[in-house]
Amino acid sequence: MSTSDAFRAEVGQTGAGPAAPGGLLDVLSLAAVVLDDGGRIVLWSPQAEDLFGYSADEALGQFAARLLVDEQHLDLVIELFARVMESGRRWAGGFPVRHKDGSTRLVEFRNMRLQDERGDRYALGIATDQATLRRVERDLALSLRLVSQSPIGLGVMDTDLRYVLVNPALERMNGRSASDGAGLTVGERMPFLGGDANESALREVLATGVPLVDRFAVGPDPADPGQERAWSVSFYRLEDPAGRVLGLATSVVDVTEQHRAAVDAARARRRLALVADASVRIGTTLDLEQTARELAGVCVPQVADVATVDVLDSVLHGLRTATPPTGPARFRALAVVSAYPTEATRAADPVGDLAQYDTDRLVTQCVNTGRTVVRATVTGADLRRIARDDTAATLLAAAGLHSYLAVPLIARGEVIGVVGLQRARNPAPFDGDDVILAGELAARAAVCIDNARWFQSQRHAALTLQRNLLPNRPAHRPGLDIAHRYQPAGDTSEIGGDWFDVIPLPGDKTALIIGDVMGSGIDAAATMGQLRTATRTLAQLDLGPAQILHYLDQATAGMDHTLATCAYAVYNPHDGQCRISLAGHLPPVLMRLGRPPELLDLPTGAPLGVGGVPFHTTRLDLATEDQLVLYTDGLVETRDQSLDERLDLLLSLLTGPRRTLEDTCDLLLRALRHPGDHDDVALLIARLQAEQPTASP
Repeated sequence: MSTSDAFRAEVGQTGAGPAAPGGLLDVLSLAAVVLDDGGRIVLWSPQAEDLFGYSADEALGQFAARLLVDEQHLDLVIELFARVMESGRRWAGGFPVRHKDGSTRLVEFRNMRLQDERGDRYALGIATDQATLRRVERDLALSLRLVSQSPIGLGVMDTDLRYVLVNPALERMNGRSASDGAGLTVGERMPFLGGDANESALREVLATGVPLVDRFAVGPDPADPGQERAWSVSFYRLEDPAGRVLGLATSVVDVTEQHRAAVDAARARRRLALVADASVRIGTTLDLEQTARELAGVCVPQVADVATVDVLDSVLHGLRTATPPTGPARFRALAVVSAYPTEATRAADPVGDLAQYDTDRLVTQCVNTGRTVVRATVTGADLRRIARDDTAATLLAAAGLHSYLAVPLIARGEVIGVVGLQRARNPAPFDGDDVILAGELAARAAVCIDNARWFQSQRHAALTLQRNLLPNRPAHRPGLDIAHRYQPAGDTSEIGGDWFDVIPLPGDKTALIIGDVMGSGIDAAATMGQLRTATRTLAQLDLGPAQILHYLDQATAGMDHTLATCAYAVYNPHDGQCRISLAGHLPPVLMRLGRPPELLDLPTGAPLGVGGVPFHTTRLDLATEDQLVLYTDGLVETRDQSLDERLDLLLSLLTGPRRTLEDTCDLLLRALRHPGDHDDVALLIARLQAEQPTASP
């Protein structure tokens, strides 16, 4: 259909009778044009200039039809103009208008005849862009349909905050019809929101235009007051296009099902969060008691008011068994944590103590069966089966203990201990969810506790091996005073492979060795023992330091994936010479009377086990009272300072007044080592004696 045909069809539809009002033309930007009875433009509004493109100077006095209409529509427009002027009947509709820029636009018109006091007749045309009008009309129709059919409660209040409109959904939520609720305030229509506080907030929305969104409220169901319902309520300011405040709009969403699900889910989330928190907080170290405190700390106060952790003494001594324990049980207390000061902590076994409980005790029953023991409501008889003795039972009663859980700690299929959980201030008894949560926490913690127990055992074995492989007391060698120290890594780390040795050689010579096997644990300690044995064997051949390191390098290469650093020095008291070779080790410090301590500038060499790298020997002439300080990297390496800074600190500590060798060892370890350091350290200091020995025969 051509533009002209469409135009004629619309004229046929709208010209048969009185034109219907446009409805929303009053909220649009309307153009007003007045024609005299000859069809000339006599009035031209600014909106007309915006719509058609012509200024008032260009339009006034012009024939409207010829200015605004294409030639093909001219006859029809003139006919419509005559119809309006002769009959006085309004005409409404749309037709294409020629814009000043040459384009053609569909414009919606409302045309009517005017008459002044002299009887002269005029034609008034009110026009707007047709596409804009159609969009607004569609939006309005859609809005009305949505409001009436929406499951969301919608309402409108005037500036006095009284309802003037509610949709059916809001009627059902309030239990009031629109007519019954007309003129009510928010507090009267929705009392569950809280009248005074709510009105103040709504006044703020009215004044500022900042919406109040998703205000949660819970109240009785209007249809069933015995049931609770939940709503999410929002308020928005209403304004007209000019910005004039008309009132407030409210939307109310029934979120009862979500609320009920959220209440259930919130508890589950809290428990999941606690389990996740436990994964982070439990097992941060391999210290047994610290791990037990971490478990008890996670349980308090989220699960219990007081938590205790006890481990079977047999497990601590490595007496593991594949069969469940039976009979009385002997426990060692590892942790007692409470949410607040309470007599219940005095009733628990002190940390570190051993206690033996008969089979009638709840903790014994727990470890013997491997199952959680729960007393939702603690009786007097239960208190005597929980406490260690009658005095402790009295303390628990005074503390208000009313609910109790004993949860087994099971690691790798074996019961290793028990977690005791008590509630006193927390009024809720332990229920099934608590049992599941406590079991989850205990299961995660048991592995960490068992790892700590295993590590403690392995660490003790490695430390024993390490100490047995090192010299027990300073060696007395001709021309030398010697002091040494070995200090294991901090409590959270494993034993390393650091070692030192002082070996007698032919001709009153002395070999001073210090080394560090890379790695930790029993394997490192055992490797250290092999290298120390090999070194002592090779030293008896009276080879030079570089040759000794060459053969040690070959021996180390034969050990699987083993690397070690080493400093090997040989001192001859008859000529005062010291020959030193390094295998990837830090340089020794030389201290001379009247001079500042210095790091020896020696060829570093490659670590033992690399293979194929030559080693070099440096000769030093030493004098009486000179000191040679050999050490492993654990003395100077840290995670928060550079190696150069730490070496400078070492030199500054040695710069002080003259001390005994023992005092120097203590000073260095005290100043350079810190609790929890992650590496062990070996330290060896040799000082030339004032009197040199005579030559050997």
